[in-house]
Amino acid sequence: MLVYRASRGLVGDRLPGGLPVLLLDHVGAKSAAKRTTPLVYVRDGENIVIVASKGGDPRHPAWFHNLRAHPDVGVQIGAQRRPVQAHVADRQERARLWPKALEVYPGYEGYQERTAREIPLVILRPRG
Repeated sequence: MLVYRASRGLVGDRLPGGLPVLLLDHVGAKSAAKRTTPLVYVRDGENIVIVASKGGDPRHPAWFHNLRAHPDVGVQIGAQRRPVQAHVADRQERARLWPKALEVYPGYEGYQERTAREIPLVILRPRG
């Protein structure tokens, strides 16, 4: 994360295989501590979509709980930082966006097969 920030996204903005990575700045749901999490993302027009897969774990990732408690967050993609508001995709949004997520990273399908929970998609909409 430090290299990503220091290089203004020139280093660390792609994982092996070309997966795009953003930095999500969020606040702990209980602790109120500031946190930054690198995540693979999907573009959907002006919105950004992130996948709460946690590798197919039966529990949601901590950042997902944080976004539900504090939906006004920030992202950095490359050199660009912007404020966004998070909301969990409803059924129709998820049905439309899940195939896009699989195009970016087909491994999400295996994660979904590994868990009984429906893996949530979180839509990050620009604020301001």
